[in-house]
Parts: sequence; structure tokens; C-alpha cells
Amino acid sequence: MAAAAALLIWAVRLVRTGFERAFGGQLRLWLRRSTGNRVSAALTGVLTAVLMQSSTAVAILMAGFVSAGTIVAGSGIAIMLGADVGSAIVALVLNSRVEALTPLLMLAGVLIFLRSAKRRHRQIGRILIGLALVFVSLDLIASASLPLVGSDATNAVLTQLAKLPLTAFILAALFAWLVHSSVAAVLLFATLFAQGLLPLNTAFAMVLGANLGGSLIALVLTWAADVDVRRIIAANFVLRGGGALAALFVVTGNDAISAWLSLGPIQPPLLLHLVFNVALLLVCLPLARALIRVAEILIPDSRAANGDDGTPSMLDPSLQDQPARAFACVNRELVQMGNSIEVMLRQSIGLFDKYDEDMARSVRTRFKDIERTSLDLKIYLAGITGRKDGEGIGREAFDLSGIAVNLEAGADIIATKMVGLAKQKSAEHLTFSEEGWRELSDFHDTVLRNVQHAIAVLMSDDTGLARELVEQKDKVREIATRLERNHLERIRQGLSHSIETSAIHLDLMRSLKALNTAFAMIAYPPLRQSGDLLESRLSATS
Repeated sequence: MAAAAALLIWAVRLVRTGFERAFGGQLRLWLRRSTGNRVSAALTGVLTAVLMQSSTAVAILMAGFVSAGTIVAGSGIAIMLGADVGSAIVALVLNSRVEALTPLLMLAGVLIFLRSAKRRHRQIGRILIGLALVFVSLDLIASASLPLVGSDATNAVLTQLAKLPLTAFILAALFAWLVHSSVAAVLLFATLFAQGLLPLNTAFAMVLGANLGGSLIALVLTWAADVDVRRIIAANFVLRGGGALAALFVVTGNDAISAWLSLGPIQPPLLLHLVFNVALLLVCLPLARALIRVAEILIPDSRAANGDDGTPSMLDPSLQDQPARAFACVNRELVQMGNSIEVMLRQSIGLFDKYDEDMARSVRTRFKDIERTSLDLKIYLAGITGRKDGEGIGREAFDLSGIAVNLEAGADIIATKMVGLAKQKSAEHLTFSEEGWRELSDFHDTVLRNVQHAIAVLMSDDTGLARELVEQKDKVREIATRLERNHLERIRQGLSHSIETSAIHLDLMRSLKALNTAFAMIAYPPLRQSGDLLESRLSATS
């Protein structure tokens, strides 16, 4: 039964990662665009969680937009409350399986995965395989639990557990947190209830405990995130976890509620899970802004005004005679530079919506730090010596130095060009057209994802990721060309906002394109070493 539960956890993760890889970009854009008011934000959270199979995945997606200022805190709370409902719907749908679908899903998934050359099609195959494995694992759990039904030892344990609903609640919360999936935990508890292994009140307690554990996952994962993100996630943790604890004392032992939940065709534990999260959404959604104000009081903003995070240097002079370890130090420093530039890029787009000199100063301060780090890196690389082949040392040092130069150039684009354009737009009281601003925001998000992709290449040296990064460079060029054509068409139509902001619009778009190119260059050294890079283009085969 433990092996079947492990398969269930893995299968749920397989479906989630498939959706993230196949449709992550589109989901990010949809999530950002659909937060005009709290109701639409909540509905977006519901649908995104259904597609991603996880409220935690929605929290991670949302965190980036909140940090960049493109989603306000009130909408963030609404998204999380909606995502909790979406997670409950996922558990309900996955438990209501049709047996004939399992082999069809498995067969179709494997064929699509093995026969498709396109990355997205392969991920769709992965999703179908994951769904089939979810159904297989639930059947395995049911089969494995049959010998326990009616066992005297099992009955003795469950009798004691039924007397201790709070203990069952805590155990379920810990389990959901450990497996990092409240969906998998709820499905497991529902299956055990259906087999007669869990009494109704114990199943109720454990499903409610899974809600606490599910909210704890996102809290831990975003502990070091931006303060606005932490406020939203902490508020959701208090609402969902605290609400689950309150519901535990209301539901367990209440015969009227148990009878009501047992009336329909839906399993009572799953129905409770859905009803609880829907009720939480309906009660708390109107209070979103008040909840954020309370969170602001309880979690004050302690960020330094100048944006300096005081990160110590990774460059250890005592290792310069050991090339492998010295280059590892350089790589860690480059990753830190990339992370800092990502923060700058997130902050910069908000300046075009509302210019803030303190935020602009923070971006410029980060650039000064990156400029200084880049110089330190080049000096450090020049001093690396050792028994390793001298030509090899020189080649690797040259590649790493080139990456540092490109990162510095990218930071310069943000701090000088983009911040300058934002300041100009504010000083001249200009406004982008609605369509133009949407296109620029979407393009910014595309470049941001490529920056994150480039940092992953830097960390892993994975040639597959490197190939994808270079391919994205061509796609970004195509997107920029199409957006420039759209902008010129709006000018031709005589739209005043487009005419007034034309120079800023085009300069910002070209700056983002240049930034993307600077980060795409990170992919070339690993591709050159693996032979996947021809003189000027990617090789045809991987």
C-alpha cells in the first residue's frame, strides 16, 4: 500500500510538471491578465489550479507577478482562495474515474510521448501517462488495503484514532506537507475511506488536516520571497489552516452534518473538502483587502531602502591554484548575478505603470553591485592557475568572463535604458495604449522566463536546456517583429496614445530583446563543448 501511495504521489507530480512545461507560459500570461477584480482573480485561481493540479504551483506562479508589482496583494489573496477550490475539484475529478479510460490514457500517452518530436506534444503525452498512473495507483491502494479490512489489529488502531480527531488531523497535515501534495493526500484518504479502513469522522479529520498541510507547503517554499508574497501566502495559511482546524471541531461528531454530506453520490470526505474550500472562498473574498492590511501590520517590510542584500562574494582566492574548484566559485557568483538581474527586471516593469524613484534607485544600486562583481570576476579568472591543461583553463576562463560581460550588459540595459524610459514616460505624463501595454507586459514576461531559463542553464550546464534557450532566442526575435508591426499599425490608424509613446514603446521592446540576447549567450559554451553548436547555428540533431 505504501508503494501504491508513492505511485500516486509521483503520478500527480507527473501531471503537474507536464502542464507546467507544456502550457506554463500561456498560464502565466492568463494568470496576469485575469486579475482585474477579485471575482475574476478567484475564478482564474480555480481554473489554473485545475489545470496545474496543484494550488502550490499556482502560488509559485503568482509569486513572480506579485514581486514584479503586476498583481496586487488583494488579487493575490483571491487567486489563492480560488486555487484552493480548484485543488478540491481536482481531487473530486481524479477520484471519479472511468475504468475503461485508464488503458486508453496510458496507450495514448506513451504513443504521443515516444512518437512526437515537438516538446509540447511530448508533455501532453506525459500528462496522459500521469493521469493513467493516478487511476492505476488508486486501484492498487484499494487492492492492497483489502487484507486490512476486518483485521482485528486494524480495527483496534482505527478505533483509537477515531477517538483522537486532532491527532488524525495533525498526522494528515504532516503527511500532505511531506509528500508536497494535498491532492495526493486527499485521494489517499478518500480511497481508504471507500475501502472501509477509515471511519467517517477520521476521514473528515484527515481531509481537513490535508488542507492545513497543503497551505503549509506554499508557506515554506516562499519563506524567503518578497514581503508582499509572504503576506499573501501567510494570510492563505491562516485562513485555510485555521479554517480547517475550526471546521474539525464543528464537523467531527456532528451527526447532522455527517448525514447531509452522505446524501449525494459524492464520497463524504471529498464533498467536505470541496464544501470547506468553497465556503472559505465565499466568506473571505469580500474581506481580501482587510486581510492584506492585517498582514501588513503583522509582517512589516524590512527590506533595505537601497536594495543591497549584502550577499558575500563566492570568490575564494585560496582556490585559484585549483581550477575546477575556482571555476565552481565563479559559476556560483554568476548565478548570484543572474538572480539579482532577475529581481531588477521584475522591478523595472512596474516603473512604467507607476514611476517610483526609490524603486528606480534600488535598481541602479543593484547594477552598481553587478558592475563591481563583474570586474572582480574577471580579475579572479585571470589569476587561476594549476596543473590542468593550460589551454583548457584559458578556454573556460574566457567563456565565464564572456558570461559575466553579457550579464553586466543586461543589467546595464535595465538600470540605464529601461529605467530611463520609465522616468521619461512619467515626466512627460504619457500613457501606453491598452493593447500596446498588454503586448509590452506579455513580452516582458516572455523575456523574464528566458532569464530564469538561462539561470537554470548556468546552474546545471544541461545541453538540453541550453538548446531550448537558443531556440527561444529566435522565437523572441519573431515576437518582437510581430509586436513592432502591430505598433506601427496602431500608429497608422491614428491612435493618439500609440503615437505619443511610439519612441518609448519601440525602445523598451528593443531593450527587452537585447536583454534576452545577452542571457541567451549563456547557452553557447555548453553547446560548443557538446558539439551541438555549429559555426553560426544549432546543429540539426541533438
